[in-house]
Amino acid sequence: MTQNLQSTKKLRDGNEIPIVGFGTYQMEGKTAYNAVTWALESGYRHIDSAEWYYNERECGNAIRDFLAKHDLPRSAVFFTTKLQNNGSYARAKAGIDKSLKACGLEYIDLYLLHSPIGGPQKRRESWKAVCDAKKEGKIRSVGVSNFGVKHLKEMIRDGVELPVLNQIELHPFNTHADIVEFCQEHDIVLEAWAPLVRGERFDHPSIVGLAKKYGKQPAQILVRYSIQKGFVTLPKSQSKQRIQSNVQVFDFELTDEEVKHLDGLNEDLVTDWDPTGCP
Repeated sequence: MTQNLQSTKKLRDGNEIPIVGFGTYQMEGKTAYNAVTWALESGYRHIDSAEWYYNERECGNAIRDFLAKHDLPRSAVFFTTKLQNNGSYARAKAGIDKSLKACGLEYIDLYLLHSPIGGPQKRRESWKAVCDAKKEGKIRSVGVSNFGVKHLKEMIRDGVELPVLNQIELHPFNTHADIVEFCQEHDIVLEAWAPLVRGERFDHPSIVGLAKKYGKQPAQILVRYSIQKGFVTLPKSQSKQRIQSNVQVFDFELTDEEVKHLDGLNEDLVTDWDPTGCP
C-alpha cells in the first residue's frame, strides 16, 4: 500500500491517527505558531503538543487559522496534548479542561498521561479522569507516554481501559525492545518521540551510508526507519525547510536487512529523559 504524509493508522478504539505528526517540544510563542503553520501548509495533519510545552494556545491558534484559511473542518487536523503531572482525579480533570480551553479546539483527538511519575495511585486517578473526559466527549482517544512494561501491566491488573497508544523515545539507538514487544502484543500503537535522535547520530557511519545510498539526508533515513517499524513518528524542527524535508520519505524504502541492521545499533541512548522505569 502506497503511503503518504496523510496516511493513517487505525487505533484500537476505531479512530485513525496520521502516521506522521509534528512535534512541538521546546517551542513557545510565535516560534510555535509559525512552526505549526509551516507544518500544516507542508501537508502534516497531526500536531503533538503538551501542557508541559506551554504552547497549547499557539498550536490551537495555528490549527484554527489554517482550517479557516482553507475552509476545512476541525476533523482535518489531529491534535494531541498531554497531562503534565499525575495527581488527584479532580486535578487531572481540571488539567484536561485547562488544555481544552487553551487550545480552543472543540475536542482533543488524543490525550496522554505525559509520564508514569507519581506512583500507582496518582496514575490510577489521573487515568480515570482521562477516561471519564473521553466519555464526556472532550477527548476522542486516550493514551500514555513514557510508560514502561510494569506500568502497562499495572493497568491490565487494574482491569481498566487500556491506552490506545504509548509515546516513547524510539529510534535505532534506543529501541526499547521490551516495551515495543509488550505494546504490540496488546494492540497498543507505538509513537516515537525524538525519532531524529535530536541530531546526535546524524554522523553515524550506518546512517551516513544509507543516506548516500538513497540520496537522502540522515533525518530522512531515521523518519523512514520509524515508519517502516510501524510507529507513528514525530519529527520536529523550527526550520521551515527542514519541516518540509524531514517528511520527504515516501519515495524510497529501506530493505528488511537495512531495518534489521539499524535495530542492531541500539545503545539505550536517552536524549532527554526516561521515566519508563520509575516506581
